[in-house]
Amino acid sequence: MVDSHRKQLTALTDEIVACRMCTRLVDWREKIGAEKRAAYRDWDYWAKPVPSFGDTEASLVLLGLAPAAHGGNRTGRVFTGDASATFLTAAMHRAGLANQSTSEHRDDGLNLTGVYVCAAVRCVPPGDRPSPEEQSACLPYLVRELNLLPNLKVIMALGHIAFRATLQTLSEMAGERVRGKFIHGEVYRFGPSLPMMVASYHPSPRNTNTGVLSMDALVKVLIQAKELSQS
Repeated sequence: MVDSHRKQLTALTDEIVACRMCTRLVDWREKIGAEKRAAYRDWDYWAKPVPSFGDTEASLVLLGLAPAAHGGNRTGRVFTGDASATFLTAAMHRAGLANQSTSEHRDDGLNLTGVYVCAAVRCVPPGDRPSPEEQSACLPYLVRELNLLPNLKVIMALGHIAFRATLQTLSEMAGERVRGKFIHGEVYRFGPSLPMMVASYHPSPRNTNTGVLSMDALVKVLIQAKELSQS
């Protein structure tokens, strides 16, 4: 029998995928899906809110910003089919969290163990910049989803927006505001009733191509977060 939390996660995923709350994001994701990039002209773009992916029994969550225009918005899976996905999945494979080093499409055989991957905003935003109102509109989905993960111990926030979304989510869980300053590799503990948080730079090309985030540095933080989640 499927556990109750898995049924609830499936129902929540269906609700998220059907969401049309933010008009600007709906228009943008569907515009991209209709116009497409030339390299993907034969693709049937997903062009809907992108659900989370991974091990629903996980004790570690990776939280990113939002789907990429021709990555998650095209493939329908978070961190799939774009440069950030390539970098992150290779790092997860090296850290022992993924069975393969590539993430290309929903049926590529990728399996995650001990980790569940989410986005703070579920639709691709223009310029990769969701508005504060759009972030606030999506936050309740994240709060509900994380509350449904029975073994959650650590949230690894990828980038500043995911970091702030994690703080807001933990504040909702705690019923009081929690605070922290973003520092790559820092571990944040908020007491026994809340998950820990680990901060990392986002694995976007603007960080990985400029040397702000190296593969070794990301693998190191992933292993740190993994070990904390298993302790």
